[in-house]
Amino acid sequence: MTAAVFFGCTFIAFGPAIALFLFTIAREPLRVIFLIAGAFFWLVSLLLSSLVWFISVQISNKDSAAQQKGLLIFGVVLSVLLQETFRFAYYKLLKKANEGLLALSQEETMPISIRQLAYVSGLGFGFMSGAFSVVNILADSVGPGTVGIHGDSQHYFLSSAFMTMAIILLHMFWGVVFFDACEKQRWWAVAAVVISHLIVSCLTFQNPEYVASLVPTYVILFLMGVWAFYSAGGSLRNLKLCLTCKDKDFLLANHRPR
Repeated sequence: MTAAVFFGCTFIAFGPAIALFLFTIAREPLRVIFLIAGAFFWLVSLLLSSLVWFISVQISNKDSAAQQKGLLIFGVVLSVLLQETFRFAYYKLLKKANEGLLALSQEETMPISIRQLAYVSGLGFGFMSGAFSVVNILADSVGPGTVGIHGDSQHYFLSSAFMTMAIILLHMFWGVVFFDACEKQRWWAVAAVVISHLIVSCLTFQNPEYVASLVPTYVILFLMGVWAFYSAGGSLRNLKLCLTCKDKDFLLANHRPR
């Protein structure tokens, strides 16, 4: 049973992201490089937030429950703000890198479009975020032990897997909306990405009331997915053509940089 829980939760959490990677990124070396770089930037943001968190815990009163809860909230907010700061820094770096690649390229168009960069970097952020969110939980799922034996929820592993999947996909959508907002200097959209990220992160404080955290998270996921779709140049017409396999240029694997 523990093996079934482990593999089931792993495929729920990472299945969609792995499928996206295999079908849209793995065949393009340049996209793989930018995805790994995005994951590295997220990792650096985690390192900085962890450092601040460690120092804060050491100088705080560990016997004060209220102070420790306040530190937890502070840590979540700080982590989100650092992640979005590094997302912006990565956007600036990619703009410079793309200009350099264009100068070295013999073609008149960029080797990779800014929309593709947004998608790839967002997925890189999501992969690393998901890995750190659920890896310890998956390790515990192989046993020994029985979930809920003392009256706790039996849906802990399943809920964690669905939350991780949502976070990975949200990072991808946030990346697309964020980069598009920076390109068009729509700073209100950048603020909306940061605020939605904060909301999703703070919703985890509702656990173990998993319905209270998962349902709003998936509502935000749907809304951000629609926003990212239109930010990437999508429309109802080309969505219909894509679903009926009549518009291959709409697919990212065959997308021409613009």
